[in-house]
Amino acid sequence: MKQTTFMEKYPIYTLEIAKKESRFSNVDGIISYLKDQIAANPVVAYIGEFDHYAHTTSLGGEINALMSEAKMVIFCFGQKLPRPEMLAPRPRSIGVCDMGENFVITFLEAPMYAINETMEGWVKGIMNQ
Repeated sequence: MKQTTFMEKYPIYTLEIAKKESRFSNVDGIISYLKDQIAANPVVAYIGEFDHYAHTTSLGGEINALMSEAKMVIFCFGQKLPRPEMLAPRPRSIGVCDMGENFVITFLEAPMYAINETMEGWVKGIMNQ
């Protein structure tokens, strides 16, 4: 798992995993696994799934030629809401992209260390044990 800054301002976590090193053979399997992880956590609310690839295709937008699927699972840890500004970094999402020989899984760093740790654990669970 790598921590980087995307576009000079967004702190993201990225895991690139060869398909042969994954417990799953496709994006839908990974999304289903992540939804199970969300459902098992009592403080996380599942919101939905977004097919970014289908959306961008429908708009005639630009897509990396190596990508064949790109979906996101959307959820919220929202345990506190002390200020309106807390809405800005919420909800959370994890993106799953099929790049041919491998999957690329990404998520934006959360303001709380424990949330990042949880999401990192979920993502690492995609790899063969």
